[in-house]
Amino acid sequence: MKELPHGYTATIGLEIHAELHTETKMFCSCKNDPFVATANTHICPVCTAQPGTLPAVNKQAILHVLRVGTAIGGTLADFTEFDRKNYFYPDIPKAYQISQYEFPLISGGVLSDVEITRIHLEEDTATSSHQSDHSLVDFNRAGVPLMELVTEPVVHDAETAMNFAKELQLLLRTLGVSHANLEKGEMRIEANISVSQTETFGTKAEVKNLNSFKIVGAAIDYEINRQIKALESGEKLVQETRGWNEQKQSTFSQRTKESADDYRYFPDPDIPKFKLSELKGFSKEDLEKTLPELPWDKRERYLNMNVPEEAVETFLSDSFLDNLFVGVTRDNTDSVFVKLAVNYITSDIAGLLKNEEGEMAHFTSEKIAALITMIQENKLSSRGAKDLLFHLYTDGGGVEDLAQKHDLLQSSDTGELEVVMKRIMAENPDVVNKFKAGDEKMMQFFIGQGMKATQGKANPQLLSQIVKDLL
Repeated sequence: MKELPHGYTATIGLEIHAELHTETKMFCSCKNDPFVATANTHICPVCTAQPGTLPAVNKQAILHVLRVGTAIGGTLADFTEFDRKNYFYPDIPKAYQISQYEFPLISGGVLSDVEITRIHLEEDTATSSHQSDHSLVDFNRAGVPLMELVTEPVVHDAETAMNFAKELQLLLRTLGVSHANLEKGEMRIEANISVSQTETFGTKAEVKNLNSFKIVGAAIDYEINRQIKALESGEKLVQETRGWNEQKQSTFSQRTKESADDYRYFPDPDIPKFKLSELKGFSKEDLEKTLPELPWDKRERYLNMNVPEEAVETFLSDSFLDNLFVGVTRDNTDSVFVKLAVNYITSDIAGLLKNEEGEMAHFTSEKIAALITMIQENKLSSRGAKDLLFHLYTDGGGVEDLAQKHDLLQSSDTGELEVVMKRIMAENPDVVNKFKAGDEKMMQFFIGQGMKATQGKANPQLLSQIVKDLL
């Protein structure tokens, strides 16, 4: 925990919203596609709140939230209901939001050593765009299923908050319940921050709509320092909602903070109450069967395979590279083979995938496993392997055929390599004398020149042996 001046302690609670990945919206049959190019395309009388319409609950959205709760060890609700959260804003078509208050779907749980208070389900708002003299509202997002997770106020520094948000995004993507893209607003982070010199909480400020992990850290650090300076100067802090100004790298006041009473919550009379224990497929045992390998379990398994920590995080965050690694090492967990697989997948293959000149489908686990086997069998040099990966990405085909077609197979012809090395030695008598005098660093010079002369096709181990034999 970061030490603060003058005995102050920061207390942080996080509220994180995530749009859920479902076919339809939360309470109607409109397509869940808030980013469609044409405004007000996926709308209907229900999600635009026309008089006389009735909501119908999206079963898949509820299952998504229950799976998240199961993964973090939360308590699944037996009884639950939806409530009306009353407030007016142009992007709230009904002048209230259907949410959950007293009976959330999930209570408790732990993620990344941070205790969870609750996870509940609600509907997203429409999207407003403000012009100089008017505002426009797009209802494509209105009614999209929105999960809200609230932590206990047990975070005390920006780094812990950022790590928690990253781990939650990873979990949501692993479970397939949300794309959780912060830049698109599919995941939105809010931080409640207070500072105090006593064990009691100070006056909190909620910083809303933080749309990158870096901004989360910057906003929390700024707000902690702002509050400490205010208290030190005798200023009285007020409970308020603040925004983040990216250009000024500072928070700014938006409005005084509402309390739960301001929203006048009451159960939605149009939606039946649920007894989840009576519904098929909603039990904890049924949900556990649907869970894939969870990120923290996979992280531990990879570290036990001696996969470097940085590579582990790459695999956890990139499903294509992860699936490729799993397939490549499925039948061969030899440490050298695994190390080669990690290096080529996280560096060379990941680098090639950043451009659009090839086809990622050409990188199959069978082909990459065959390529690594060729490296181990000294059929390919590291230079040849890089070139072969490029041709595989752009052209496709079999790795053996491509290696022969592009003359990439490593040369192990002793007679041919001796001729090359004799010529190099004749051209560099000073280096020969240094090597004979005991300067073994000159061996790298000979190997480098030999690889250059053979365009990377020589077997470096064989070159080393030839140099020793000749000198």
